[in-house]
Amino acid sequence: MEDSTEHHSVEVILDDSDSGAVSLLSDEEWELLLDSSTDSEIEDNGPGRSSTLNGRPSSTPTSALPTRSSSKRPLTSSTTSTPRRWKIKRRSRSTSRSRSPADPKPAAQPTRWNSTEVTDTGCSHKKFTPSRKPGHQLNSHGSYTPFDLFSLFLDRSAVSVLCNNTNKQAAKNIAKGKKYTWTRLGASEFYKFLGLTFYFSLVKISAIVDYWKTNSIFSLPFPPKIMSRDRYRTISWNVHMSDPDKDVDNDKKKGTPEYDKLFRVRPLLDTLTTACKSCYHPRQNISVDERMVAHTGMTQYMRDKPTKWGFKLFVLADSSNGYTVDFSLYMGKSKFSSGGGLAYDTVMSLVNPSFLGGGYHLYVDNFYTSPKLFRDLYKKNIGACGTFRDRYCPPTKSNALKNKDPRGTIRWLRDGPLVFVKWKDSRQVGICSTIHPAFKGETVDRHYKDANGKWAAHSLPCPNPIIEYNKYMGGVDLSDQLIQYYSVHHTTMRWYRTMFYHFLDIAATNAYILHKELCKEKKRAPGTHREFLQELTAQLCGVSMAVPPAKAPEQHLPVAVSEQTDVSKRASYGRRTCVHCRHTIQKLQSTPWKCQVCEVALCLIADRNCFQKWHQEHKQQQKQGEQELQQEQQQ
Repeated sequence: MEDSTEHHSVEVILDDSDSGAVSLLSDEEWELLLDSSTDSEIEDNGPGRSSTLNGRPSSTPTSALPTRSSSKRPLTSSTTSTPRRWKIKRRSRSTSRSRSPADPKPAAQPTRWNSTEVTDTGCSHKKFTPSRKPGHQLNSHGSYTPFDLFSLFLDRSAVSVLCNNTNKQAAKNIAKGKKYTWTRLGASEFYKFLGLTFYFSLVKISAIVDYWKTNSIFSLPFPPKIMSRDRYRTISWNVHMSDPDKDVDNDKKKGTPEYDKLFRVRPLLDTLTTACKSCYHPRQNISVDERMVAHTGMTQYMRDKPTKWGFKLFVLADSSNGYTVDFSLYMGKSKFSSGGGLAYDTVMSLVNPSFLGGGYHLYVDNFYTSPKLFRDLYKKNIGACGTFRDRYCPPTKSNALKNKDPRGTIRWLRDGPLVFVKWKDSRQVGICSTIHPAFKGETVDRHYKDANGKWAAHSLPCPNPIIEYNKYMGGVDLSDQLIQYYSVHHTTMRWYRTMFYHFLDIAATNAYILHKELCKEKKRAPGTHREFLQELTAQLCGVSMAVPPAKAPEQHLPVAVSEQTDVSKRASYGRRTCVHCRHTIQKLQSTPWKCQVCEVALCLIADRNCFQKWHQEHKQQQKQGEQELQQEQQQ
């Protein structure tokens, strides 16, 4: 049981103006004033003067304060000629009694950095409770081809939407005066377009048109068999993810809260992010980091990234294999900001406990690390670890790490669930964690010059958070590495087409990771990344990877027209008219020779070699016919 009493402010006014009237206080009011003087303050609001009780400064003499002498006592001051207003302000006070112990006082701010001699005992481990079984969410007993896995991220409904919107965009461009022919794009042809796009990522040539180059030792036979050059280029010029008619409506909303900056990529973006989360559930260690997609216009700059200019994506990846679990495209300041900053909002939107579950370990770099973010994640049963910037470092300097300290020196302090650790390597490294203890006795090997100037191996003590951070922070970097090996990225003028090609990279890379997960589960050796993409390319194009062996060229050799066993009749029996002489000189010249392959009678004598001339002309005519046929197909 609790009982509480609430006291409120009391205001007493003395007005000794010309009327001489005096305000009097009752006994009850005097009791309230005098008995509570320790928690009250009396202010004299007269000209240039004030009075304060309870040890506060006062410019009013003690004699000016009210005294108790009768049941009705006037409130007077030492000077009665000046109108005076006294105000007794009573601070609100609540007292309570309870059988339960009083609430503990909040923990004091850490005041001293600890060394490794002090054991960190404040770390608490949370149970790992994922919402689904970590790993792929496919049928373990099923058989999946590369095309099947790729179709999980770009299914037939998404391809149908892409084809319809691309057809609308082409019709819109032709209406504007574009000078190219267009036939309606269907799903099968669009898959061939995707297959050639992946083929170009495997067989690198600087210019797209060079894949259709002819009459060169560098000519490639495969692309012309799948699609003509002009058809591929017109599809790439018009590929569109959103409805062009609705683009116009969205563009009219620029400058208003209803305007969607990502409208042109929204259909495929939503399809892909949903598929990434539904096909796979991450393991315990995850990471959030930025990814740059190269583009020349309307871009971001990141100095420390290999691709410094381009679009910035915030990516949540599984640290064990680089699978892209979720991502968001940064397009400037968000209208849904929570006030915690861009880094805070990004992490809280990607790391969703309702989807992931509890007990996850998140690794971030110093762009994201802040005490507020780590505490809020900790409340949601998500541990976090990351390097921190100096402005988030605890302000205490007592026993702090100094630049002159030897390598391997460790300092740490704990603030509730947060442990801040500083470690001296070649320079100072700071890290914050709600997962790990400060130090568990681990060491790392370093090679550096000793006092004599000679290189030597040294074993240095290393904080546990730094060891775990180096082990699990690279999830997004691993994903970027897999994408960059065989990226389908094209230089385009339209930003949304740049993102279209990157979406293909994400889909193909995640499909390959699922392939490895399935093979690992079935205890089979997975194919290489290149082999997977080669098979995917063949299946998208509708061809087989196995090419039939090329036939050996047939030998055009002269043989006898008539197979005579009688030697005396071989030169005169079975002769035929030479085809070449009949067409060129209009003479009927008989010859006993013919071509073994062509079955054509041709002269073969010292002064008339029709056999050689006829084959040269025939070869030239055949080549010209192939060129004309190719031109007709391109048109």
